[in-house]
Amino acid sequence: MMASSSSLSNLLRQISLLLLIFPLILCNIPSSNQTPLVFSLKTQKLSQSSSDKLSFRHNVTLTVSLSVGSPPQNISMVLDTGSELSWLHCKKSPNLGSVFNPVSSSSYKPIPCSSNICRTRTRDLPIPASCDPKTHLCHVAISYADATSIEGNLAHETFVIGSSSRPGTIFGCMDSGLSSDSEEDAKTTGLMGMNRGALSFVNQLGFSKFSYCISGSDSSGILLLGDSSFSWLGPIQYTPLVLETTPLPYFDRVAYTVQLEGIRVGSKLLSLPKSVFVPDHTGAGQTMVDSGTQFTFLMGPVYTALKTEFIAQTKSVLKVVDDPNFVFQGTMDLCYRVGSLNRPNFSGLPVVSLMFRGAEMTVSGEKLLYRVNGAGSEGKDQVYCFTFGNSDLLGIEAFVIGHHHQQNVWMEFDLAKSRVGFGADVRCDQTSQRLGLRD
Repeated sequence: MMASSSSLSNLLRQISLLLLIFPLILCNIPSSNQTPLVFSLKTQKLSQSSSDKLSFRHNVTLTVSLSVGSPPQNISMVLDTGSELSWLHCKKSPNLGSVFNPVSSSSYKPIPCSSNICRTRTRDLPIPASCDPKTHLCHVAISYADATSIEGNLAHETFVIGSSSRPGTIFGCMDSGLSSDSEEDAKTTGLMGMNRGALSFVNQLGFSKFSYCISGSDSSGILLLGDSSFSWLGPIQYTPLVLETTPLPYFDRVAYTVQLEGIRVGSKLLSLPKSVFVPDHTGAGQTMVDSGTQFTFLMGPVYTALKTEFIAQTKSVLKVVDDPNFVFQGTMDLCYRVGSLNRPNFSGLPVVSLMFRGAEMTVSGEKLLYRVNGAGSEGKDQVYCFTFGNSDLLGIEAFVIGHHHQQNVWMEFDLAKSRVGFGADVRCDQTSQRLGLRD
């Protein structure tokens, strides 16, 4: 989910992209020799070391299961590299099956208005923290572009990760707003903010590196906090983060911003000037790696060029939906009618390569097209849509690399060295077994 300033102001709930508005704070990366932590749905000791672990599952969002409070309460959180502040639902709602009850926790400590955290560390929020006159607690609110919002108080709490406890972690205990009827949201207690901001979960825990691996076959995955080296993991390509210290209206300074330099379809490089990939003087046009966004979004001219070339290279094997008004999720306007096969074979489609500075991400086969449930009409045709969308239709001034295209890629976020790594051709469905986890 993309952290948002005025440039990232549109949230489309119907496509499950919670575009959160969070602060643009430059953080100091803590030096840490901590043992890595691995997140899993079922926690156990890692045989090779004293690490603890958690795994996550993904559908439209990536969810991590862990425990919070004293005694521990089981919760699930959306893993989001595009947001900073973590938050939990703290009030029972008829639409939410999973909430955190702070009253039952002896380690829960709300942050008062007089706290330095409330007065200084939150003032860069687009909606700065305020003081609740009734409780005198530090009040935070998050606004969404669909006019919904969620609000509550900042607090300290103990987060339990396997056999490790992390007391004093700052989070938002949200007790009003933002209800959802979706089955997936009903299973989720909150959000785990993982960007480069000072209040992000990874920075508060003192880790300068984390990685995750998303399976494309069984909706499972692994999140590892800390440094790691595995013999079964192949070479990782790194691309440097684009760092901007000057506040710009359309640039999220604590996002994982990388430099996209070109796009290739099959063997053909799109004929685009490199300037179209470079942020302008306002910051518009940055490229963010975001685990909280499902698909990948390209700014208008780049998306149009990719769409045109992909149509040209697939016209003999794919039939474009002939309804010009059909736009999947409001942003995906290239869709195809595919025959009645239960599992069509897309292995012959041209590979789309995203070319970053020093690294490359390839999107091929089934990752190129996404089935639209219930959209088949004539006969038994199924509708599949291109998994690249138009940022202009989404209402943002940025390129966003979503988690659908990160499947079976070892994603490494190195805050200490200011870089993002891509390990290609990884069987992410096997990482749990390789790390000694049981389902």
